Amino acid sequence: MSEDTAAERDPGLQPERTRLAWRRTTLSGTACAVLAVKSALHGGPSPAGLVACALCCALWLAFLFLAHRRIRTLTATDTPTALTSRSATVAVLCTVAMAACGASLVF
Repeated sequence: MSEDTAAERDPGLQPERTRLAWRRTTLSGTACAVLAVKSALHGGPSPAGLVACALCCALWLAFLFLAHRRIRTLTATDTPTALTSRSATVAVLCTVAMAACGASLVF
């Protein structure tokens, strides 16, 4: 691809779709965190349940921070920068760890 082709690239609605995908993922993470809190407090709080609940909420906050930072990046310019591998790794680890915390609350 030449420089002229790269300069003429029209991203179309891709940044908008990506921003909406981050919003949907944040919303589903919020629902999971709320369900984890409900599950941890159902039948009376236990120390293990409270720890898992607190960890799940902390992971949700970390993911929320990362998602909103990415959304701001996507809306700041017409050609946003690519997601760094570090940010992608943090997002994946937060998601997997939140799922593990939720699973520990269910079982």
